[in-house]
Amino acid sequence: MDAVTLKNKSPRQLRLVTSVFFFISGFSYSTWASRIPSIQQHLHLNEAQLGAVLLAMPVGLIVTLPITGKLLGHFESRLIMFTGALIFNFLLSLPGIVVNTLQLILVLFCFGSARNLMNLSLNTQAVDVQALYSRSILTTMHGIWSLAGFAGAGLGYLMVLFSVSTAWHLLSVSLAMMIAASVCFPYTLEKKPQPQAKKPVFSLPDKQMMKFALICFGVMACENIMYDWSGIYFLKVIHSSKAASIGAYVIYMVTMTIGRFAGDKLVDIIGIKKLLTYSGWFIFCGLMIAVLFPFQAIASVGFALVGLGVSCIVPLVFSIAGKVKGANTGQSLAAVSTIGYLGFLLVPPMVGFIAQVTNLQWSFAVIALMSLIIIYNVAKLPDVTASGKDIVQVEEM
Repeated sequence: MDAVTLKNKSPRQLRLVTSVFFFISGFSYSTWASRIPSIQQHLHLNEAQLGAVLLAMPVGLIVTLPITGKLLGHFESRLIMFTGALIFNFLLSLPGIVVNTLQLILVLFCFGSARNLMNLSLNTQAVDVQALYSRSILTTMHGIWSLAGFAGAGLGYLMVLFSVSTAWHLLSVSLAMMIAASVCFPYTLEKKPQPQAKKPVFSLPDKQMMKFALICFGVMACENIMYDWSGIYFLKVIHSSKAASIGAYVIYMVTMTIGRFAGDKLVDIIGIKKLLTYSGWFIFCGLMIAVLFPFQAIASVGFALVGLGVSCIVPLVFSIAGKVKGANTGQSLAAVSTIGYLGFLLVPPMVGFIAQVTNLQWSFAVIALMSLIIIYNVAKLPDVTASGKDIVQVEEM
């Protein structure tokens, strides 16, 4: 590959260290999430106040996406990834020692910004490592992120069970993850960014990137709806127990993780475009099954299909977007992510608004249409394989 320096680093070694950074990202984030109830109790926040405070993180992420894209146009992704990992995990140690709500809001805004700095550059690294392989490896890396999320949540449960303070829990994970990042950094892929024409820091994706962005918008919207509303749907519509409502979310997460580990093999068998198309239909069918058949067992199957559907779309879209001829990988992913994360942030509240006017079933039916955005825009994409040699031509877009 042009502008890539391997320096006696094998593709297998590069894949391993990149996977470690995915683990660091997932483990650190789920560690924070596992202690949200403890922090809420410590600061005496009600649900409305907590919701407002938590909004600081996605706001910080979205605001800094274009800035990260600009940085990836000037610096190696490995440097930004490592810097982001250190800042991200340093900030992880702070929520446990804040003494008021304003401090927590500031920390979470910076936490979201650092998470963006790490994750966007990490996905850039992953796409560049993928280009060294003739077979798909990207969805497995995202599967490792999901496994790390389970591991972080499990450790958080144990910390709460044994009454370990939030401050000590977050600090210990913070230090461990910074050490892991420091050990792995020298073995990451070195690639100089491809020069790009100057653009404003805050700008919409150009025409050739908008298809990718809209696909990510649809899938990230559906993904966050499942995070925020799957349990509530089981409680309010299906009238299940609290345990069953938690189980619905777990089913979704488990099938999403399974889908990510199976995704690379499926890409090699049926190709990226077909897998993206099937994934979009899985999301649509899964949501509609839950809407039309509001019974616990059947709706669980629907949520399982949604988990399989959302599992591989983002990593595969990143893979294709990173191959557009003449484009800088990091800046391409930043442009796509900017629109994608708007779906993650803006669409889930619509569920509540629609439910208030009609009911939660109707709101899920409306959101199922998001999957049609995915299917429609996937149909416009060219056929590509996992190999970095299959470059998407601009004129094909």
